[in-house]
Amino acid sequence: MESALRPPQDPDFRLIETLLWTPAGGCQRDDLHLMRLHHSAGVMRIAPVGAEALLEGFSADGPARVRLTCDVAGRCEVTSGPFVPLPEGTVWRLGLAKTQLDAGDDWLRHKTTRRALYDANRAALPDGVDELIYMNTRGDLCEGTITNLFVRKGDVLVTPPISAGCLPGVLRSSLICAGKARVGKLRQEDLQGEVFVGNSLRGLIPAKLAETA
Repeated sequence: MESALRPPQDPDFRLIETLLWTPAGGCQRDDLHLMRLHHSAGVMRIAPVGAEALLEGFSADGPARVRLTCDVAGRCEVTSGPFVPLPEGTVWRLGLAKTQLDAGDDWLRHKTTRRALYDANRAALPDGVDELIYMNTRGDLCEGTITNLFVRKGDVLVTPPISAGCLPGVLRSSLICAGKARVGKLRQEDLQGEVFVGNSLRGLIPAKLAETA
């Protein structure tokens, strides 16, 4: 059983879920987002209140980026903003992060505001790079600053295992459940193949190593 994590002594600490809302479909993959939120809350001994109702009651004039948060007292809140999709044909350019992740760090398995490394790296992306990919100390590929990683092998996408040191992303989970992705170890040389990064908000994004990487 996963050991309990103690939330940091930070009044701004939150569990986070970021979703896409559309007028036609409502909150996309909300069941998986709520499942992940409640799992992390249980590990940290937090009891969320009203998360489901907040998502069910949300509406907007057009597609929206919805951010559901939960503090250590279980208080949940929704904020939102317009969702602007990437232009058709967008290909993200990838770089390799200099910092290696510790695969044994349990915090990597939970989406929270405790993500200073990711935020700092994303705020300082090199010119010509749209996303950084992390490796762990064993040399296995893990994830990006805001995305999970996928590499096509045959007729299926391969994504790193959680044990490599990455977040159980909601898009990742949905693709695995649908049989469109499977878990497997990825190494740096795999980035020469057909690569995608993605999250629940934006879906799969074609990607390739930047020339500067």
